[in-house]
Amino acid sequence: MPVLTRLIPSPLVVDVRPGALDDLASVLADQRISQSGKLAVAISDGSGARLRRRLEPSLPGADWFEVGGGTIDDAVRLADGMKPGRYDAVVGLGGGKVIDCAKFAAARVGLPMVAVATNLSHDGICSPVSILDNDAGRGSYGVPTPIALVVDLAVIREAPIRFVRSGIGDAVSNISAVADWELAHRVNGEKVDGLAAALARQAGEAVLRHPGGCGDDGFLTVLTEGLVLSGIAMTIAGHTRPSSGACHEISHALDLLYPRRAASHGEQVGIGAAFATHLRGDREGSLLMADTLRRHGLPVVAEEIGFGDEEFVRAVEFAPQTRPGRYTILEHLDLSPARAREAYAEYAAAVSG
Repeated sequence: MPVLTRLIPSPLVVDVRPGALDDLASVLADQRISQSGKLAVAISDGSGARLRRRLEPSLPGADWFEVGGGTIDDAVRLADGMKPGRYDAVVGLGGGKVIDCAKFAAARVGLPMVAVATNLSHDGICSPVSILDNDAGRGSYGVPTPIALVVDLAVIREAPIRFVRSGIGDAVSNISAVADWELAHRVNGEKVDGLAAALARQAGEAVLRHPGGCGDDGFLTVLTEGLVLSGIAMTIAGHTRPSSGACHEISHALDLLYPRRAASHGEQVGIGAAFATHLRGDREGSLLMADTLRRHGLPVVAEEIGFGDEEFVRAVEFAPQTRPGRYTILEHLDLSPARAREAYAEYAAAVSG
């Protein structure tokens, strides 16, 4: 019999609403996640530690592990600490660093992982990738998609608003990333997975065009769902192409060139996406992107994240080196320093007018 459909790895549970944490124990009691209640819960010393006091009575079979940071060494130590425990599953409770460490550690010991996000700073909450610092800077490590995702919007609203803003930039950048992927298809014949592209693009468009604000449950729900769909799109594609193009190359370049001055990931990819859209000649789309970012309090030009024009132009020139073999509008145009400087000046004038 021919295969008529394909199976897509995706979470068994996606619970996004105010008060979702109150039902976390019920989610974890799902027999497909934990039969014995024996759980390893990774937390930070911030939001995770505060929530531990609230959740510990409902999770009597859990052992709690504090994650020191977001490095590959932190993730390996977490995995080593969990090995003797004979756990059913790993729970990552906290922000992006904790969840990325928990995803990596769970993959290393062969356990399913549940993501309980306390902020929405990027699409890693449900992606098949862990971003971890290493001796060479920062690396991307392939991991299984979380088996469940729980996001309590009441907790999200308690986190600093900069985390929500960062998630907005990451979601909106999907639109630019998919445009780069389609450019690579037209020029080089790179295969585009239509379903992955559709999910990633619509996730970005939903956030871009939603009229709500950062404190609105309706908008936060759409943002969370957009970040989830971005992660699933990467799982479908088998790589980060649906959510990573010139926008992310520019962000990686800023991280590498100015490691002590880099802004949040979402702020950087948001500016990168608006600028890359300008480079593709879509001036209307670039202005819409910049207007949306500004409406939510995100920066739209380099000086708003602490970089001079020349520093940003240097990052644009360096960006293709961050992802060798990836074809985006930057590789396509192969901008000279003078042309990159001119293009950024045109962009900055347009979005600042």
